[in-house]
Amino acid sequence: MRIGITCYPSVGGSGVVATELGKLLAEKGHTVHFITSGMPFRLGQYYRNIYFHEVDVNSYSVFQYPPYDLTLASRMAQVAKTEQLDLLHVHYAVPHAISAYLAKQMVGDRLKVVTTLHGTDITVLANDRTLKDIIRFGIEHSDAVTAVSRNLIEDTKQMLQVKRPIDLVYNFIDKREYYPRDMCDIREEYAPNGEKVFIHISNFRQVKRVPDVVKIFHKVRQKVPAKLLLIGEGPELPVVRELVYELGVARDVFFLGKQDSVACVLSMADILLLPSGQESFGLVALEAMACGKPVIASDAGGLPEVVQNGETGFTCAIGDLETMAERAIQLVEDEAIYERFSRACIERAYGEFSHTSITEQYEAIYKRVLQTETEPCSR
Repeated sequence: MRIGITCYPSVGGSGVVATELGKLLAEKGHTVHFITSGMPFRLGQYYRNIYFHEVDVNSYSVFQYPPYDLTLASRMAQVAKTEQLDLLHVHYAVPHAISAYLAKQMVGDRLKVVTTLHGTDITVLANDRTLKDIIRFGIEHSDAVTAVSRNLIEDTKQMLQVKRPIDLVYNFIDKREYYPRDMCDIREEYAPNGEKVFIHISNFRQVKRVPDVVKIFHKVRQKVPAKLLLIGEGPELPVVRELVYELGVARDVFFLGKQDSVACVLSMADILLLPSGQESFGLVALEAMACGKPVIASDAGGLPEVVQNGETGFTCAIGDLETMAERAIQLVEDEAIYERFSRACIERAYGEFSHTSITEQYEAIYKRVLQTETEPCSR
């Protein structure tokens, strides 16, 4: 198949999933064309069967704002014609599904559109009354729609009154990249006296509740010698830095900024803390599990579909920091329980969320829409 993929190229779960999926499809012999505003994160080298088409938005004086969505639609149509694409797989309903719909109108019905919902387009944008109708339009006029969790499917139907079938296709993990690594030497730089190491990875937005991470760590540290690694950057970073000093844990908290080798930094830690206010899936939780690291998370959104409470970690009520701290202490103090959880993490990540299985599910959806069938594929 000849597949066009559009996603946001910056760091983020949807961009990572879209890019990794494109690489896996190319490995299987499909031709993949990325149509994005910049080189996608994790794609900055040569890959066989993968091509990149940049969307260059011109700032004409007649426009108050650069018309990205229209320029994207035009570029999609151009690439679809010249490269004879079979379908466009777009990540996010707005603006990407709308742009793909316009491209299809220019190219013709032979070009199919598959839209994947990752969460923000539903949990955030769909709350905006001015956007709700156009998000619904993009979903209803796609040839197939997938979502990354059951919770997100339920939210989409409830918030937008969408009646069309939506395929459940979870995010995935590539076990060739995510596996437990020996990082003892580097770990000792942060925890020289055998302290337990906790980690948090996010874009430091309010919804991630990063101050809660620091507060949980503060509670844990009162009972267990521990260190905290904070990975990422974002608008909440100054707030978090200030809180670290207020709580007197500055010597035990390390701000490592953005890191490309996520599997390496995860392998330095014992437990991932993810007390988010909303997660449609929680890709970093899956990445941690694949590295054998149990997760202490909130029960927000799709997280309970990833983290099995009492087996691969613990899910607690949003904001219940006391329970999260207690569960974290329980895990790090009992070696037998920790080892059991760690093994279960790897088994679940490589089983339910296998890159091979998820890629096959997407291929089945592609084949279905190209045959103009309408029923969702079973899983």
